Amino acid sequence: MRRQITRAESKPLSGVRVLVGRARHQAGALSAELRKLGATVIEIPFIQIRKPRSFQPLDSALKNLKNYDWLILTSVNGVEAMWERMEKLALAKTDLAKIRMAAIGPATKKAIEQRGTKVDVVPKEYVAESVVRSLKNKVKGKRVLLVRAKVARDVIPRELRKAGAEIDVAEAYETVVPQSSQKRLQAALKDPKRRPHVVTFTSSSTVRNFAELSGVGRKTASNLDGVQMASIGPVTSSTLREFNLPVDIAAKEFTIPGLIDAIVRSVAKRMTTR
Repeated sequence: MRRQITRAESKPLSGVRVLVGRARHQAGALSAELRKLGATVIEIPFIQIRKPRSFQPLDSALKNLKNYDWLILTSVNGVEAMWERMEKLALAKTDLAKIRMAAIGPATKKAIEQRGTKVDVVPKEYVAESVVRSLKNKVKGKRVLLVRAKVARDVIPRELRKAGAEIDVAEAYETVVPQSSQKRLQAALKDPKRRPHVVTFTSSSTVRNFAELSGVGRKTASNLDGVQMASIGPVTSSTLREFNLPVDIAAKEFTIPGLIDAIVRSVAKRMTTR
């Protein structure tokens, strides 16, 4: 019995099917951790990352980094795209030496630091509103560069302009719906033997694209019976509700480890209430 209890503690997600909808190149870390905990992972990307139609605005900003006081990065994708362009333009890391850096969360901070650059500000909560709270008293009269996805919420530029900052927004990448995922997703939801117990959502884009790919609200809505929706944070949760999808599991810390912890706690709670 002790051996069984130890196994259950080390594999708390044993027998649980979890659908990971992150972009293909980013799914690995989340999937690997879930598998370590015993989950059966189904990988069907809800988003695809691709280059913007033009790098001209980003390139122009990067060539003039000396004119900025602050640089804000809101995702690992943004970090990767920006450094790729810096290499393409033969810009040195020293060009960032005099700029103060803000990262939206620990994963973005880590991606920046891995490239040898210091991060000055990481907000307490890893959402745009918290970035604003962390910076609004620091940016009056300052020039700020925000590097982000093509489609993103305008909270940061709008609120920092109100705080007196001169802010430029440069698109580093865009997210699109991977149409190749549609048949796979709908098939998985229809098949009781493959249907996930939990679907993970790591951004508002994953929610919107899941809705489009699955046809939520139309013919496949009934295929979501018994499927729990797991959200990484409040903005993602809000988007789930916009699509009339429940927020069954919500991370307390808005990170991938926080999301995994929330899933484990939810599964454990269901097991104890049976």
